[in-house]
Amino acid sequence: MRVLIVEDNRDICGNIAAYLEKHRYILDFAYDGISAMHLALTSPFDIIVLDLMLPGMDGLSFCKKLRADGKLETPILMLTARDTLDDKIKGFEAGADDYLVKPFALQELHARLQALYKRSHGKTDNLLTVGELTLNRSTLQVHRAGRRIDLNPTGMKLLQRLMEEAPSVVTRDALETLLWADEPPDGDALRSHMYKLRQAIDRPFDTHLIHTVHRIGYRITEDVQ
Repeated sequence: MRVLIVEDNRDICGNIAAYLEKHRYILDFAYDGISAMHLALTSPFDIIVLDLMLPGMDGLSFCKKLRADGKLETPILMLTARDTLDDKIKGFEAGADDYLVKPFALQELHARLQALYKRSHGKTDNLLTVGELTLNRSTLQVHRAGRRIDLNPTGMKLLQRLMEEAPSVVTRDALETLLWADEPPDGDALRSHMYKLRQAIDRPFDTHLIHTVHRIGYRITEDVQ
């Protein structure tokens, strides 16, 4: 997930970065409203975390301009020390999607970002998630750590079944039946398709999600045990 953090307090930025980067977020930072607007309009972000009080352009003005002039629907999570109902209503009216009052727990920030991401990528029932990997069963879009991953139809079928059953093991027989019904091809075609899927899902990243269970099948999970 790629997130733009707009916050002029560099200590807060440092704390957010130290926590979210452990969860493999891709983060960019802006310390004033004008720089943030340029980044938001020129780079793709899944979510914008926005402080209300900013130099150059305040958070409310940023929201209004982004929605009205930039025509961007990127979800915005507003951070602010203002906690009155009137302040929250102004934030939502300006275009914010969620509101988190300072001081806040980093665990709550993480949870709210995950919830916003799921809502923005389709209905929760249609979204399969394993760690930083998501598959929207409605749009057939796959993302990992904010990056779009393109799969062929066979790879999509395999990934969807693995994610639907995660973290359980899916047997080789079940995957072969999924692809070829009762007439699997000669040789080990499944292994070839799984290799291609791993190249797309795991190779560009530091950790592997797809695991072979010897002589049984495959599973997809963050847990390497």
